[in-house]
Amino acid sequence: MNIDRIDKAILNLLQRDATLSVGQIAGQVAISKTACWRRIQQLDKSGVIRHRVALLDAGQLNLSLTVYIAVRTNQHNDAWAQQFQRVLADIPEVLEVCRTSGDLDYLIKAVVPDMPGYDRLYKKLIKADLSDVSASFVMEQMKSTTELPLDYL
Repeated sequence: MNIDRIDKAILNLLQRDATLSVGQIAGQVAISKTACWRRIQQLDKSGVIRHRVALLDAGQLNLSLTVYIAVRTNQHNDAWAQQFQRVLADIPEVLEVCRTSGDLDYLIKAVVPDMPGYDRLYKKLIKADLSDVSASFVMEQMKSTTELPLDYL
């Protein structure tokens, strides 16, 4: 898809506030509502816009402890990977899982209410037959955003 400066402006606005109406977005990017609606529909259809969601405050939901879990495994086969994915799918506290290069095999981001909550999460995770698990707990969040830079388009 060819993304021009108007599409970029629309995407910037939607990343900051997906509750803006088509009319509000159209006014800010100086195009008609119909043209704006068509552009948003095309961005949706092409997959550039994956989802429109509400971002919740984890602390207000009693999920004040964020943990990054480093996982190493000595099993690098499809059967194990599928089992690992099944285990992860049943843990709602897990927000992100990335298979990584280097010393770690996987990096998991999760939220829990407290240390006993992490222990419960850990006991669920180890059902995936992991060889090494270590955790780092977030003491201070210095930056958090869901906005992707659009300078590379």
